[in-house]
Amino acid sequence: MTVDYSIIIPAYNEAAVLERTLREIKTAMAAVPFKGEIVVCDNNSTDRTSNIGYSAGAKVVFENRNQISRARNTGAKHAEGRYLIFVDADTIVPPALLQKALDNLAGGKTCGGGAHVKFDIDVTPGVTRVLNFWNWISSSFGLAAGCFIYCTRQDFKACGGFSNNVYASEEIWFSLALKYKARKTGRKFRIINLPKVITSARKLEWYSYRYQIGLLIMLTLFPFLVRSKKFCEYWYKRPGDKS
Repeated sequence: MTVDYSIIIPAYNEAAVLERTLREIKTAMAAVPFKGEIVVCDNNSTDRTSNIGYSAGAKVVFENRNQISRARNTGAKHAEGRYLIFVDADTIVPPALLQKALDNLAGGKTCGGGAHVKFDIDVTPGVTRVLNFWNWISSSFGLAAGCFIYCTRQDFKACGGFSNNVYASEEIWFSLALKYKARKTGRKFRIINLPKVITSARKLEWYSYRYQIGLLIMLTLFPFLVRSKKFCEYWYKRPGDKS
């Protein structure tokens, strides 16, 4: 069977959320006319992440270096589709969003893009304002959120994939590379406004609002810090993890 697209999920100790994500993705895939596959890249998990992937019928591959960009790249290496869609393990993709991303790519005038984001629960007005601000930045400057990135396989390879030099913000650097590719070939990098991708608000429970704003300010002032895994523990640690 020819595979039109691959949904790639980097997953490190995501047993708590991965089953729901896979179930929702399979529902979305059943609603579109393209042929697809799911690739779960187990990023050196110590829980049931791989078993959940196998049970859902996904292709499960392994990356032993605990780094999000490497997990994304390893998943892409084993993917068979000519279109690649990167989805976080705690994220729900509505069927209409999957359809729109695939239609954009199949039309030949889009090299890739992302989507506006909303949380899976009601959040405070302050958090909503921050999220709306990010969605404005995403559309205004053509930057994809890490929870949903789509592109052609050809452009993914031409851009060299995600940077292995960083432990966070790899989606930003990849977006910039894709946009550069798009300009050279007369195509567009498209952020989908509606429907929005739905991602977990669990980090709002794990980390204080003050900590998260402080982290954002530090990365804005000192962007080179994304090269330090220690500094980027926000993206890697789970409650109960040993230091």
